[in-house]
Amino acid sequence: MIQVTDSISLAEDEIEERFIRAPGPGGQNVNKVATAVQLRFDAVNSPALSAALLRRLRPLAGRRMTQAGVIVLTASRHRSQERNRQDALERLVEMLCAAATPPKRRRATRPSLGAKRRRMDSKRKRGNLKKTRGAVGAQD
Repeated sequence: MIQVTDSISLAEDEIEERFIRAPGPGGQNVNKVATAVQLRFDAVNSPALSAALLRRLRPLAGRRMTQAGVIVLTASRHRSQERNRQDALERLVEMLCAAATPPKRRRATRPSLGAKRRRMDSKRKRGNLKKTRGAVGAQD
C-alpha cells in the first residue's frame, strides 16, 4: 500500500511502471540501459479517489492526464532506475496530496470607507493635474 494521506492509500497493483531509455546525454550508458521510468496510474478507475478529488486532480495533472483519465509521469532525472522509480512515485503522491486539500472558500469583502475616499482623492488630484496642462494661450 502506498500511503498518500491519512484517508487515501493506493494499492501497488494500481500503478504500472515501464522502463524506457532516457533521452539526452550519457554516452554508452544511455544507449544500452533503460533507466527512465514511465509511471501510469488509472485515476478514474481507482477506488481510493473520490469524485471531488478527481475534479481537483484534472487541472493539476494537465497534459499528464489522458482523455481516459490515466496519469502518465515520466522520470529520467537520475542515472539509476531505482532513483527514477522513487522520483516518479514521489511526484504522483505529491500531485494527489495537492488535489486532496480542498481550496479555501473565498469570503467576499468590500473596500473600507477610508480606502474609497483615498481612491477618489487620488483620482481628483490626477484629474486636476491634467486639467492644468491645457494648451498655452498666445502671449505675444
